Amino acid sequence: MNIGYDAKRIFLNHSGLGNYSRNVLDILAKKHPKTQFKLYTPKLKMHEGVAFIKGLDNVAIKTPDFLFKGILSSLWRYFYVLKQAKEDQIEIYHGLSNEIPYLRKKKGIKLIVTIHDLIFLRYPEQYSFIDRFIYNLKSKYACKNAAKIIAISEQTKNDIVKFYGIDEHKIEVIYQSCHKIFKKPASKELQLKLKIQHNLPSNFLLYVGSVNERKNLMTILRALKTLPSHKLVVIGHGGEYKIKCQKFVEDNKMSHRVQFLKIDDTHELAAIYQMARIMIYPSVFEGFGIPIIESLYSKTPVITSRGSCFAEAGGPSSIYIDPKNEIELANAILKIEADPEIRTKMIEDGCKHVQQFSEEMVAKKIHQLYENTSKI
Repeated sequence: MNIGYDAKRIFLNHSGLGNYSRNVLDILAKKHPKTQFKLYTPKLKMHEGVAFIKGLDNVAIKTPDFLFKGILSSLWRYFYVLKQAKEDQIEIYHGLSNEIPYLRKKKGIKLIVTIHDLIFLRYPEQYSFIDRFIYNLKSKYACKNAAKIIAISEQTKNDIVKFYGIDEHKIEVIYQSCHKIFKKPASKELQLKLKIQHNLPSNFLLYVGSVNERKNLMTILRALKTLPSHKLVVIGHGGEYKIKCQKFVEDNKMSHRVQFLKIDDTHELAAIYQMARIMIYPSVFEGFGIPIIESLYSKTPVITSRGSCFAEAGGPSSIYIDPKNEIELANAILKIEADPEIRTKMIEDGCKHVQQFSEEMVAKKIHQLYENTSKI
């Protein structure tokens, strides 16, 4: 079977969508060596995250010819890539991040799209008009014209049906996995190095994720204000909202208890997860919530929000709170710390729960969808 990928974010995105795209390619290409994968990208930028591609004989990279270089590369990606894919005898073309190429006419190629979320429709006030317009245009077109849709959670599937009126039988829920490094114990040497390098406390709470209004770091900071002996490590990029959070920390004299770190190395991030006492993820809404399963694989208890997709990711023994209630969050932190048996049960049950997100399970489901779709 010949599979084509919209690979723009494999090479050019270093956050959630890029991580998903690279992870899908990595696990499928290794689990199915007889399947050929072609990566169609408007630009090629090699980096550490794509180093695994060099060792895969069944993966090839396609970029635009000289007519579509530079600013015209986007035209190639949307309007001409399927012509190239047809010449390459591609059977399935998978848009990995909410979009597919424009279908001028049938090319005999079955299209699949992964929809991560429709947050721009649920919380439009958090997006500019032009961003909402573009995201909606691409996502709606993809859902209407793809042969099959992968939703990364039941929550996302429900939103696709609700907002776009798509037949639920066209949608397959296939959860994400996460990088395999989170499933391996970090060395004591690396943990010690990070502890010294960043002056990390022996016991700390952890937040991982973009620092924006929807992710809701402020609830953790308000809870921390009522817990004078607790310390917090924050890992994530941000803009104005992050500045607002940092000002709150300074105004409430908590700078000695809250650290904002920039960690881009996956091995280091995995080690910090394992060093944390509790990972807190009080987001208002997500398509899935990768930091939750990264934490569970790291054997670190999770406190996250009620509603949305969080119970799908967190399982039966994570603790769920009102994301706007800092007192409920503070009490949840104290509950875990007061009873070692609760903490142990959260870790054990979390390890069992995340097995459904294993690379083997994800690879099996996606490849089976490819095979089934090719027969439609």
